[in-house]
Amino acid sequence: MARKAVFIIAQKDFRDEELLEPKKVLEGRGIEVKIASQTKEKAIGKLGTEIKPDLAIAEIDPKDFNALVFIGGPGSQIYFNDPKAFRLIEGFKAAGKILGAICIAPSILANAGALISKTVTSFPSEEENLKDKGAEYTGMQVEVDGKIVTAKDPTAAKEFGDKLAFVIED
Repeated sequence: MARKAVFIIAQKDFRDEELLEPKKVLEGRGIEVKIASQTKEKAIGKLGTEIKPDLAIAEIDPKDFNALVFIGGPGSQIYFNDPKAFRLIEGFKAAGKILGAICIAPSILANAGALISKTVTSFPSEEENLKDKGAEYTGMQVEVDGKIVTAKDPTAAKEFGDKLAFVIED
């Protein structure tokens, strides 16, 4: 199977560089990246990037991808308690696939129960939530624990892409 990742963004206020940098890194390594959101309507980043998602979340099938990655930014809070997002995370986890998240988005994985006993990082505002949900929080730029890749903030976007690519290629 060709190596493929699906990046989940909010319809509004996803963090532009957290999407664009890792996407560029993965594509540069020959990994196909699809973008998904609540709908296929145009999505707009916090800094103005406009993108038309390839898929609506409901159309994602874990068997089609190696990795599921949640992009941060204030808009990503819409997924913090989203049953569709949680089902997707559970499906990828059950299939032994890679889960990734950057900035505040690791809270989506934590709230879905996917970070119990995992070493992770995120934007500092999410530290307590991650710990409350059973994760080991470090505050580092990027953490890789098995098939879980998390990153702190936009400054970690390129390193996040490098680590994701490494885990996907492994």
